[in-house]
Amino acid sequence: MKQLWLTAKLDIVESLRARWFQIYTLVFGGIVALLFLFGLTESRVLGFIGLSRLLVTYIQLTMAILPIFVLITTVRSVAGDREAGVFEYLLSLPVGLGAWFWGKIVGRYIVVFAPVFVAMLGAVGWATIQDIEVPWGMFGYYTALLAVMAMCFLGIGMLISAVARSTDMAQGAAFLIWLTFLLFLDLILLGVMIQGKVAPEVAVTLALANPLQVFRTAALALFDPQLIVLGPSAYVILDLFGTTGYKIFALVYPATLGLLSASAGYFLFRRGDLP
Repeated sequence: MKQLWLTAKLDIVESLRARWFQIYTLVFGGIVALLFLFGLTESRVLGFIGLSRLLVTYIQLTMAILPIFVLITTVRSVAGDREAGVFEYLLSLPVGLGAWFWGKIVGRYIVVFAPVFVAMLGAVGWATIQDIEVPWGMFGYYTALLAVMAMCFLGIGMLISAVARSTDMAQGAAFLIWLTFLLFLDLILLGVMIQGKVAPEVAVTLALANPLQVFRTAALALFDPQLIVLGPSAYVILDLFGTTGYKIFALVYPATLGLLSASAGYFLFRRGDLP
């Protein structure tokens, strides 16, 4: 356990000095600042005003930015160390492979989640100063949603990084996976499969295998419990899960997917040719 935390600390220190982390922090801090600057807390959409409106917009923007940032930076982890010859040095030190692999995951998770969470805390702090009502229920659920989103794509990124033999291949695979998830947003898969006369339940189930679709639908369900914007597919989703059940599913499924992906990456990492 001590080796794991030392590896995590080392990864955090390296990330804090990296230029990508500075840009990453600036992006999410800048998003919140711009949303306040444009007076989004004073607008009204579907009855949501104040900080609720800002959080709804922030979560939608984060879903587009966070996954690609996490994937691209994470896939360089194992693949980059392999190319740099770090493994030969690693094997000469009293650090277990498990401690090194999971330590990098813990450290990277803290690094990718902290700026997103701090930006939300900043929004809450500013709202408190401006005497704007804080929707704590929405804040708590969105925080949990962002936490499992980071966990999901971090696990996928570590799996890609463990499989790929070069940094270029790892980054290409990460971008391809992110692009595939984007292409199947808004239940595009559902429309294609219904045209092929596939049962709606099967089509929706396959569409919800996409973690980005799960995140987006969960965010919509918080201010649109009937999921009216999704059209007929909303009836299938609500029949399968119910509103509360789907919110729980949106937290459990991505977290499980991320942990399974990370575990598979660790298994392949141990069995592979490290050098």
